[in-house]
Amino acid sequence: MACSSGVGLISNLCSVQSSVSSTKSSSPAPRSNSISYWKSSPSPTSSLESSFRPSFPAGSSSLTIRKGATSPRSNRIVAQAINELVACFGELLIDFVPTVGGLSLADAPAFKKAPGGAPANVACGIAKLGGKAAFIGKVGDDEFGHMLCDVLKDNHVITNGVRFDSHARTALAFVTLRHDGEREFMFYRNPSADMLFQPDELDIELLQQASIFHYGSISLITEPSRSTHLEAMRIAKEAGALLSYDPNLRLPLWPSADAAKEGIMSIWDQADIIKVSDEEVIFLTGADPKDDAHNLKMMPAGCRLMLVTEGAEGCRYYTPKFHGQVGGLKVQVVDTTGAGDAFCAGLLSQLAKSPSIVEDEEKLREALTFANACGAITTTERGAIPSLPDNETVSRLLSTAHRLPA
Repeated sequence: MACSSGVGLISNLCSVQSSVSSTKSSSPAPRSNSISYWKSSPSPTSSLESSFRPSFPAGSSSLTIRKGATSPRSNRIVAQAINELVACFGELLIDFVPTVGGLSLADAPAFKKAPGGAPANVACGIAKLGGKAAFIGKVGDDEFGHMLCDVLKDNHVITNGVRFDSHARTALAFVTLRHDGEREFMFYRNPSADMLFQPDELDIELLQQASIFHYGSISLITEPSRSTHLEAMRIAKEAGALLSYDPNLRLPLWPSADAAKEGIMSIWDQADIIKVSDEEVIFLTGADPKDDAHNLKMMPAGCRLMLVTEGAEGCRYYTPKFHGQVGGLKVQVVDTTGAGDAFCAGLLSQLAKSPSIVEDEEKLREALTFANACGAITTTERGAIPSLPDNETVSRLLSTAHRLPA
């Protein structure tokens, strides 16, 4: 069964000035456990039935191929996506967030259900900012699954790529909020529908229309979702999309820490854009995430932009030509859930319109200041998708908030 919706909402993103320190640089499955625990403080069965396709501006094609143009990193055809579509692949689930922070799951008096899943959060964030976004993934053919698909539609996300599984349930996660707004997770999936996504259920046309293909690492943990993930990457890459990777580490979902490192790094060198948190840098390498020399070495050949997010402190950016740091914005933190996803949404919404900003340090600084503001706003309310900002909210924060030094 497929969930279909086509929408095209585009608005101008605000342009902001950024106070940044900058430094020039030279180029350089197991299914046995249904409940998993995660302590974290990162930022951080049907065939294709749908005949609906996303709508595009009248008189324009969805994709224009420039014959003869090739990418220097993979000799692939470069595609110029007229629609500026960002396709987000991965998990879509229900987060149960306690109504009172600072308590254990057992002591929480009640929970508020909230739609979640990092790739879905990013898709909704882009759409809220006026961009064009699609979600590709699988949920259970249950009330939660259909509710989540409706949430995507309500947020103007294209849902052609959503599939329903009648034999598995939609994934659930219970989230404990500590006094500082950071989180602990407990997952229910054994297996959940997203783990059973099959390669032949992919919406190939939707993938080929994307200018950016964004994904995490959770779908790499088990088969068949791993094969589906790799196939989706291949299709999008061959069509000319930029590949955007946010590993979004959730360690208890992996068989072991070593398996998590191996799985995350198995596709590391294929991404054009990589976003990792400072804690993920420590997990993957054991190095100081503020060590620019190390981070530059961590950046794979061919990667156009690598970002290390530092929570309230902002982020560090690395390209083959330059690197630097953008300070964060001071806000009252309530819940950090979805902050990293909001950051990704803020950045990708601008990259989809102008991929060349990664070559212009001043424009990249502006884009990252905007992305930092998106992440900061999301921490001021509970839940991820409900707290994602629109352009007006971001503009208001940028005009009033205290910016932390880089």
